[in-house]
Amino acid sequence: MATFETQSYYRNYIDGRFVDGGAGRLVVDNPGTGKPLAEQAIADARDVDAAVAAARRCHASGVLSGMRPVERGRMVRAMGDYLLAHIDEIAQLLTLEAGKPLWESVMEIEGAARYFEYYGNQAETLEGRSIPLGDSYYDFTTYEPRGVSAQIIPWNYPLEMTARGMAAALTTGNTVVIKSPELDPLSHYYYALAAEAAGFPEGAINILCGHGHEAGAALSAHRDIDQVVFTGSVPTGIAIATAAAQNVVPCVLELGGKSAAIVHADADLDNLLDSVRWGIYFNAGQVCSAMSRLLVHRDIHDRVLEAVVALAQSLSVGPGIERPEFGANMGAMISDGQRARAATLLAEAQSEGATIASGGEALDRDGYFLAPTILSGVERSMTVAQTEIFGPALSVIAFDSEQEAIEIANDSPYGLVGGVFTQDVDRAMRMAQSVNAGQIFINEWFAGGVETPFGGFKKSGYGREKGREALMNYVQTKNIGIRIG
Repeated sequence: MATFETQSYYRNYIDGRFVDGGAGRLVVDNPGTGKPLAEQAIADARDVDAAVAAARRCHASGVLSGMRPVERGRMVRAMGDYLLAHIDEIAQLLTLEAGKPLWESVMEIEGAARYFEYYGNQAETLEGRSIPLGDSYYDFTTYEPRGVSAQIIPWNYPLEMTARGMAAALTTGNTVVIKSPELDPLSHYYYALAAEAAGFPEGAINILCGHGHEAGAALSAHRDIDQVVFTGSVPTGIAIATAAAQNVVPCVLELGGKSAAIVHADADLDNLLDSVRWGIYFNAGQVCSAMSRLLVHRDIHDRVLEAVVALAQSLSVGPGIERPEFGANMGAMISDGQRARAATLLAEAQSEGATIASGGEALDRDGYFLAPTILSGVERSMTVAQTEIFGPALSVIAFDSEQEAIEIANDSPYGLVGGVFTQDVDRAMRMAQSVNAGQIFINEWFAGGVETPFGGFKKSGYGREKGREALMNYVQTKNIGIRIG
């Protein structure tokens, strides 16, 4: 892999042009070193106005919505092809700005490209239906794009989460305004290049970085958008939904989780450990659907605890750019602030009676590293069992009965995903029906893919991303009734 040199300054992309930001610039750090990496243009409210106006103008022209779906789908797929063609340089930039191992960045870009492939292939399949009303009528439905889709992107998977919403929006004939995350916005530069390479018209795709309280607030409250897509925290999601509601603009909200994996005494422990490795230590635990609670039957609790401690201690932790190969390694957390928040929650867990069985401390080196952590003796009422840490920390909780496990799993304000590990199919299905979450994994955490719908119950949000279900977020149903004769 050739050595990659970052630019010193990255601009926003509005109406087919790279532009400076009205709010100046911010410095983006390298989490692997804690040192400055590059500068990024920061948008103000006027920049948001310009981006929305460009998207509205493009949509009103009908250039996308009036296009034959197969042609629009080919353009969407071409964006994914561009990412794959430039994956080496994009992965290095993503690793440098986000802190994740280089192999994880490669996987994220491949995942982003998969969204463009999947949704591009769906363009021709979104069809209305005929409704029988008797001989005197002909009645049918059509799907029309909403218009301007405003999308506010999280920092944990900046490229993949952008692709998830952008690909579905473009496939259905919408235009988009993307607000990239302040902590790792640089790699979004390649989406602008991909849009141009794919032939999208000016204004179809607009990408700007800005502070949430300024650009994010202006975008979510804008009177000329038709939809908001947001992934992030519950308080910010509530603020966005409240602002959008003033203009009766619908939202798709994915607001995190405190997800539990329930491990029964008959579980395949080797299989379980593989899921724990992915479930809580991938991306340093900065995953909304992370396996943050491990509920273990008391008969095997001590054996599982010993095994997950050994797993945590086996991981090599260090700068992502030094970790190009798939394996037992982990990168940095995104920022010193995020690491400090996680460390504070771990200290609070100890004060409430939990035990740090492994890790728990910031590493004494440059960069934003937290040791892979296992907590034991966790009770369901503890703060650490209720609050999303968003870091590499697994809480192990014992249970005695199937009903108790269900009660503990559901004792959370969230309901994003859940998991069951057992050889008993009947038990697995009972648990899947009883756990209050939008997606249930059985015997493999993160089972599924782009094709499977994803979204939460309770405070994990509403609406569905991924799968064909996501396409319905981006269209409105129109009914046409014709009296005959």
